[in-house]
Amino acid sequence: MTEQELPEGCIAHILSYAATPADVATLSLVSKAFASAAEYDTVWDRFIPSDLSSFIPSSSTSKKALYLALSDNPTIIDQGKKSFQLEKQSGNKCYMISARDLHVIWGGTSQYWEWIKLPESRFEEVARLYAVCWLEISGKINTRVLSPNTLYAAFLVFKMIDANGFHHHPVMLSVGILGGIESCKNVCLDPSLEDDELNDSFRGLQRPNVRTDGWLEIEMGEFLNSGLEEDELHMKVKETTSNMWKHGFILEGIEVRPKHV
Repeated sequence: MTEQELPEGCIAHILSYAATPADVATLSLVSKAFASAAEYDTVWDRFIPSDLSSFIPSSSTSKKALYLALSDNPTIIDQGKKSFQLEKQSGNKCYMISARDLHVIWGGTSQYWEWIKLPESRFEEVARLYAVCWLEISGKINTRVLSPNTLYAAFLVFKMIDANGFHHHPVMLSVGILGGIESCKNVCLDPSLEDDELNDSFRGLQRPNVRTDGWLEIEMGEFLNSGLEEDELHMKVKETTSNMWKHGFILEGIEVRPKHV
């Protein structure tokens, strides 16, 4: 029996064994029959994680349309404290932990931090730094909510507006499983600083990049989620040694997403 003689339902069943959505897209180019079968719910159902049912709205849309909706735009979950998204090419899960769901030292003291609304943020509130000399932000996420057998990286997501005080000492970023080995690195958070404004401790340090949504991000560290055990990933931002006052930093959150090497 040739491919032209196979029923579309049979072809859809074959496509449902594709490893990634990107593979489905490639196979859909084989013929019109494959392109039509690639629209079937049976193909896309396996790429939509079953544990998302609690926050996926029920609708009559196709599973492919639902998958694309989950990958094209972040879905706000956990009473506005987190966002969820699927990586379009692989179907792996991505989460962003909002500033409200992170532990911000002095975050509840109005003379140091202010909670504001920004139209460009996916969350209802972000944290704006007035002035602190002790900068420390930490967060955590359970690895069981992430995709197994996936290399992940954590990214600090923020803005710098009229920032000052970040040129005296690098900021330390760390990522690690609770009770395991923690990876640490020093970075320069302010992208506007010129080399002649920095001392030797900043030489060769990583700087943030501009995201497609306009925010800045910098990688905090990576980890391999084997999925074999339930662990807790801890992430931290810290600069407590310079004793210099810092301001102009706006925190949106920490994003945990698959990393491609």
